[in-house]
Amino acid sequence: VDFETFSRSDLRAVKVKDCQPVKKSDKLLRFILDDGTGTDRQILSGIAKWYKPEELAGKTLAAIVNLPPRKMMGLESCGMLISAVHTEQGEEKLNLLILNDAIPAGAKLC
Repeated sequence: VDFETFSRSDLRAVKVKDCQPVKKSDKLLRFILDDGTGTDRQILSGIAKWYKPEELAGKTLAAIVNLPPRKMMGLESCGMLISAVHTEQGEEKLNLLILNDAIPAGAKLC
């Protein structure tokens, strides 16, 4: 993408208030996040293969928060969590971008 397109992405620090598996899905986790606006944000992420929900409660993550809402498994996802994906010994690995907890919810990432 060109710089103008990239610069329209609103990347923010978000705090995980709750994380639960999505019923009838082996892949999805449902996050309830503090994005600094005072209203909880729900994001669904297909990372259940790599993370257990209890590992993520209270963590500070990076998210794109200005994507259009998307329905997944009957639930609305309002954003996307940022992660790094790589292959290690022929197996796909995923690591969420976990930020320093001193960064407040809603802080703009640039």
